[in-house]
Amino acid sequence: MMIKGLVILLLYQGAGEILAKGLSSPVPGPVIGLVLLLATLLWRKRTDPDLQTVANGLTAHLGLLFVPAAVGVVSFLPMLSGHMLSILAVLVVSVVLAMATTALMLKRRSAPRSPD
Repeated sequence: MMIKGLVILLLYQGAGEILAKGLSSPVPGPVIGLVLLLATLLWRKRTDPDLQTVANGLTAHLGLLFVPAAVGVVSFLPMLSGHMLSILAVLVVSVVLAMATTALMLKRRSAPRSPD
């Protein structure tokens, strides 16, 4: 039953929206909802099969979610081309920082631990 999985996702998104509005959070409600869902899944140590079915279906069609963003980029192309150097600099710096952070975390995580 995909409806149960969709309802679970929408309930967590709604809870995130309520928290975001109630706390005047700069973090979007859907992000807060996803963090709440992640915390619940980690606490329960298992995934609801209906939720897993919906998640697999959404990720299988994830590319479709990028279509509106691509349309936005194309419609603002003249404005973006005027700031291309700045955009490229930010993209390069953010990718380098993300890769460095990932490498440091992996190195820290895989370091041998001393016996207590």
